[in-house]
Amino acid sequence: MANTAKKITLSSSRDIPFNKLLLSQSNVRRIKAGVSIEELAEDIARRGLLQGLSVRPVTDETGTETGMFEIPAGGRRYRALEFLVKKKRMTKTTPVPCIVREDGIAEEDSLAENVQRAPLHPLDQFRAFLTLKEKGQSEEEIAATFFVSANVVKQRLKLASVSPKLLDIYAEDGMTLDQLMAFTVSDDHERQEQVFGRLQQSYDKQPYAIRRMLTEGAVRASDKRAQFIGVDTYVEAGGIVLRDLFQSDDGGWLQDFPLVEDMVTDKLRQEAEAIVAEGWKWTDAAPDFPYGHTFGLRQLRGEEIPLTAEEEATRDALKAEFDQLEEQYAEADELPDDVDARLGEIETTLEAFEDRPVTFDPEEIARAGAFVSIAHDGSLRVERGFVRPEDEIVPEPEAGGGDADGIGTAQPNTEGNESETSSGTEKPPEPDEDEGLSPISDRLMSELTAHRTLGLRNALAERPDIAFVAALHALTLTVFYHYGSDSCLELGLNSVGFSAQTPALNDSAVAETANARHKAWSRRLPKESDELWDALLQWTNDDRANLFAHVVSLSVNAVSESWNRRPRALAHADALAQTVELDIAAAGWCPTVDTFLGRVTKARILQAVTEAKGERAADRIAHLKKGDMATEAETLLADTGWLPEPLRTPGEAEQIGRETTGNPAEPESCVAETAAEDGETAMGTEDVPDENEDAEATSHVVAAE
Repeated sequence: MANTAKKITLSSSRDIPFNKLLLSQSNVRRIKAGVSIEELAEDIARRGLLQGLSVRPVTDETGTETGMFEIPAGGRRYRALEFLVKKKRMTKTTPVPCIVREDGIAEEDSLAENVQRAPLHPLDQFRAFLTLKEKGQSEEEIAATFFVSANVVKQRLKLASVSPKLLDIYAEDGMTLDQLMAFTVSDDHERQEQVFGRLQQSYDKQPYAIRRMLTEGAVRASDKRAQFIGVDTYVEAGGIVLRDLFQSDDGGWLQDFPLVEDMVTDKLRQEAEAIVAEGWKWTDAAPDFPYGHTFGLRQLRGEEIPLTAEEEATRDALKAEFDQLEEQYAEADELPDDVDARLGEIETTLEAFEDRPVTFDPEEIARAGAFVSIAHDGSLRVERGFVRPEDEIVPEPEAGGGDADGIGTAQPNTEGNESETSSGTEKPPEPDEDEGLSPISDRLMSELTAHRTLGLRNALAERPDIAFVAALHALTLTVFYHYGSDSCLELGLNSVGFSAQTPALNDSAVAETANARHKAWSRRLPKESDELWDALLQWTNDDRANLFAHVVSLSVNAVSESWNRRPRALAHADALAQTVELDIAAAGWCPTVDTFLGRVTKARILQAVTEAKGERAADRIAHLKKGDMATEAETLLADTGWLPEPLRTPGEAEQIGRETTGNPAEPESCVAETAAEDGETAMGTEDVPDENEDAEATSHVVAAE
């Protein structure tokens, strides 16, 4: 006869008054974790006790039950009920649902309840939040119910809105939570599934790669074009903004690139039409212009509109307040937030008073124009008052070659005082004495002024201070007035443009500084060129030296061009950089995908990371495709001060790697060998960047659950 299996008997349950319960020392939970006691108490008050307590009768020394019950499992629920009793939200005698156990070991009950509890799968939580949302609860209500922030609710709702196919893959452990977070950047399920399909063909499945693929062709909200048109305006026009709720995205990405381009073009056109209405002959509008686009054009200098009496009073009051605050907090280690904010407001307002609007002569406006573009911060940039060479007024030559006093126009002969004309004919005969007071002949005028020129040269050579002023005068005329003929010095200054413009060169920190300095000098110089000489003589030596340095700096040409070999000039550029202690990194240049890393070989990228961060860092990205390697390298090289060889000042090359990692730079031969193994070109030429290689800063993402 077969043995019959013993049937399982479950422990009985009963309601026990709260004041008959006490905590057991057999509870294995010693460390606080999860929801706080106060939050759990609020949840119990809202929906009641969802799970009863596991209790055991308390007996005395003789084994007789005392009527009290200890709790080996459910201590946090007991603490929450105790909290409600203390707050007088529940009576001491309120019945508490309990399961009464008498067999086994109390510690085993406590351990089993905690260990055998299966945590909720994150996807179930995401979908549960979505269900509550669909049933009418707001994000704030859900957040309050489960004691999380509204942003956490938004994140989990966003995860639940990913393509159902991808959610099923995630549920089956086909992707990580970090990867699922990356897919939330786009709301387009079809696009998400396409990217996932591409991901299966790639060995790089990192979240940053997913984000980059989903935002291909989009414009960052921090881009100056997006700020110019306004993200809200773009959305009102039907544009879609891609957002990343799980890491900083600088406002997201504007997905509809053609719409952005159209809106930028239309707004620039409208702004340009408003500028033309001022009377300018022409306007040239573009999102950006290459650096040096105004070289060769004469800029008008109008009259600044003076401050009104009311504005002067306001300015003086602000200056007094600024000085008073600075004096009051001169000894403070740190300014209070409100004081610091106030000082910033005053500085901004005072700068606005200094940057006065300018009025121009209507006749000059009629032959000049303006450049309309977008500044680095998305504001409108208008550069008014530029005259093209073809619009300049050509002065008419004086009739008869002389003036009313009978002295002809001087024609200096810098080749010497010859006895014959350039055609070899004999000089014309001198006029007879009885012909009266006739003009001096051109030939004689040339001979006389040749003597004067030689004497002037000799005298100027003995006065280096005046020679300096004369050179400064001639060069300043060329730069600010474009009237080289106003000086008797045959000095010229060429300010070359750049055949290869790097991205955002015109918006770089160095360009902003140079443009501001040029604008400041332009305001200080006299409006008319014939007043320049007297003005320079009245300036101090320091002022003249500073202007001279600025003017001469515009002639520097250290650009290396394949069609224009200038080894000696470039060697001098190195010497000049060393003398002025040039530091391009401190000036604001940094290696990014656009400026360097995306335009060189993988070997060059690895060399840069090795020099800046060491071989271990380079090894970690050595397996990546070039586009992903460049993006990762940009993050690694940020704030290291690393510079490629063409940007290093002589004497710094050996310090680049040692200052950051203590490792010497990798020999060039190793780089060449690596490049050969990769089958890529050397640095001398630009290789075509891989697709999907726009720069994106990556960061570790905290899991949503």
